[in-house]
Amino acid sequence: MAQVHQNTDRLNLAPKKFNMWIFLFTSFMLFMAFTSGFIVYAGGSKSHQLNLQLPRIFLYNTLVIVASSLTLFMASRAAKRLQFEKQRLFLWATIGLGVAFFVLQVFAWNELINMHAYLINPNASISFVYIMTGVHLLHILAGLVLLSISLRKSYRSTPQVMNIFSMDMSSIFWHFVDIVWIYLYVFLLLNQH
Repeated sequence: MAQVHQNTDRLNLAPKKFNMWIFLFTSFMLFMAFTSGFIVYAGGSKSHQLNLQLPRIFLYNTLVIVASSLTLFMASRAAKRLQFEKQRLFLWATIGLGVAFFVLQVFAWNELINMHAYLINPNASISFVYIMTGVHLLHILAGLVLLSISLRKSYRSTPQVMNIFSMDMSSIFWHFVDIVWIYLYVFLLLNQH
């Protein structure tokens, strides 16, 4: 373990992890701004409230993203135990679940459109749904890029410290995206009328 810590210091990885935390804090503040804006707008008038039932696909997305966090946890644990085949298997599963989340989100938007709930809408509460889930989907895409980098490093003869670091960065980001989705889903669920 001392060797890994020494290599981490030599490779100057701590500032990279700090930058990740700053980015996540900034993203957190962005989502808080969106939900605060929603609350202020929806609280202004009964006609401003979210007058629709969320598509059931949002629930499926929640289950998919929670499952993806579990598979990523398993991949990270396998990497730390030097079980690279398991790491790759669970990373592939996580990426597959991330892609499934993306596809399901597109279907959810299609379902909203079928309900005549459009992005450009006189009721901005509906627009907030698209904006919040759209920005979250951009974070999913970024997470898929990070996961793909971790997967690529697991196939190469990357030094173990870099493999673990890549897994840590991917895990921090992906679990953040997971928590944000659960927050958004519960928030929207509680605010639908």
